[in-house]
Amino acid sequence: MSAVRLSLVIPAYNSAAFIADTLACATNFLARRGESWELIVVDDGSADGSAPLLSELAAANRSLRLVRNGANRGKGHAVRAGVLQSSGERVIFTDADLAYPLSEIEKIVRALDAGADLAIADRTSPQSLYHMSPAFFSYLYTRHVLSRVFNLMVRGWLGLTVRDCQAGLKGFRRAAADIIFPRQRLEGFAFDVELLYIARRFNLEVRQIPVEFRYFSEPSTVDFLRDSLGAMRDLARVRLNAIRGRYA
Repeated sequence: MSAVRLSLVIPAYNSAAFIADTLACATNFLARRGESWELIVVDDGSADGSAPLLSELAAANRSLRLVRNGANRGKGHAVRAGVLQSSGERVIFTDADLAYPLSEIEKIVRALDAGADLAIADRTSPQSLYHMSPAFFSYLYTRHVLSRVFNLMVRGWLGLTVRDCQAGLKGFRRAAADIIFPRQRLEGFAFDVELLYIARRFNLEVRQIPVEFRYFSEPSTVDFLRDSLGAMRDLARVRLNAIRGRYA
């Protein structure tokens, strides 16, 4: 059996409304690329009917591997579970709502093939392109300011220089994934920062890639503030884990 060249991991939570379309699009995209691949979807304890739907889809599609979390553990846990189950020479994860068009995966692949250990989407690049609903224009400035504040904290507390830590499209060469993900501890949304911190400790090359990004959903203010506070607490956890030698 030939080696798997590309693994695509999609974490999913309460995504019954769109996950079938997402996986159909992902399957067609990967099949057209002309190299061996695997598609892994991780159901993170969904409670909206996703579980039986995903079981049906996996039974009907041999190319789709389904990983289940018994309870909702968080995006970090779901991504780690999928990556640790993968076998590709390159492994990429992306969001279930396809906020990043699947064609953007090619940019990540090219950067990895050019020698990067990690290739990550950079929504802050002047070359990046946003597709937005006008309904969210009023939120954009606030979100941008809070994102900049968070990244300043990442720089000050952890010494990272990455401009966009939490973009939901990231790729890893196999050797880099095997270093990073067994050491990952965080399960919430700040897990991306932890991945990049581990990469820096091992002197892995991180390349930031301009992307197209679809901004067509907005969390509630309560959810956004809760997640922001949780992410800030997680920065302290990363620092504490480093002091305790958990990333050695």
